[in-house]
Amino acid sequence: MSASLPGNRDLPASQYDLSTYWGRVRHSADLADPRTLLISKAGLDHAKQLVSSYKQGTSSSMTPEIWQAKKIVDATLHPDTGQPVFLPFRMSCFVISNLIVTAGMLTPNLSTTGTLAWQITNQSLNVAINASNANKSTPISTSTMVKSYFLAVGASCSVALGLNALVPKLKRLSPKTKMVLGRLVPFAAVASAGALNVFLMRGEEIRKGIDVFPSESEVIKQEREAKGQELQSLGKSKKAATIAVGETALSRVINATPIMVIPPLVLVRLQQTEWLKRRPKLALPVNLGLILTTSIFALPLALAVFPQRQAVSARSLEDQFWNRGGEEGMVEFNRGI
Repeated sequence: MSASLPGNRDLPASQYDLSTYWGRVRHSADLADPRTLLISKAGLDHAKQLVSSYKQGTSSSMTPEIWQAKKIVDATLHPDTGQPVFLPFRMSCFVISNLIVTAGMLTPNLSTTGTLAWQITNQSLNVAINASNANKSTPISTSTMVKSYFLAVGASCSVALGLNALVPKLKRLSPKTKMVLGRLVPFAAVASAGALNVFLMRGEEIRKGIDVFPSESEVIKQEREAKGQELQSLGKSKKAATIAVGETALSRVINATPIMVIPPLVLVRLQQTEWLKRRPKLALPVNLGLILTTSIFALPLALAVFPQRQAVSARSLEDQFWNRGGEEGMVEFNRGI
């Protein structure tokens, strides 16, 4: 993200009001815009130069060109390292990367082997996305990553296979209800394992803490920038890390809910129509279309639930931060995605 580029002058966080949910939705839509994936290395370098020109005081105001450059940089670079996130694991590629995997998990009447294969594939993708977008002030060790991966795979496969075996045995339910519940089994597996995956992958952050910074008023920020000083970390907070990881895990569940619930329920209804009964081969492209459409709209809504740059009262963290908060006693930290 643009915060990682050189220069002591901070850019505005967004074109939109991030204190409101809909402002964050519009900002998240920029982060998730797949068109940024088409930017070449030369285009990224040019965008970084434009952003740096503002941060270093060469450009006096945010022009439309600089806003577009910031969008490219924010969608491509990690906010802590300043390095490009591997393309398939960027938020702007989330819909595309998850499309085939989600369609595979939502395939009706999957065999045990198919269920296991798609759950393993999904958790592999989740681990890669979590590791690529985690807060880098507390690095994840390889051993922790491997351990977290196998635990998450075990959890998702256990939930999926367990519920697939349980639903047919619910004798009081009608066949139609059983069919609907069967289509929702992948959601239960993905939601539970997805949240667990985040906690496992980023558990080191909770154990060691993440960097927190004092909140600044616009006047204080301008004074600091005029002196050429960078905003210094107040230290690492385990409580801030718990908030960051917890909110990220919850946002993954919120994101999975419409994607894993709406398409299968709509497909159940469509499969009961004469149109689709006469054209059973269209079930797969219809399923893909439903997942793609839902994902495009759901991702920004889920990402916007919690701010990327979270601000909390210093007194809600460890004692060492109580009297060191910035404006109105607040501190800030990067939540991760």
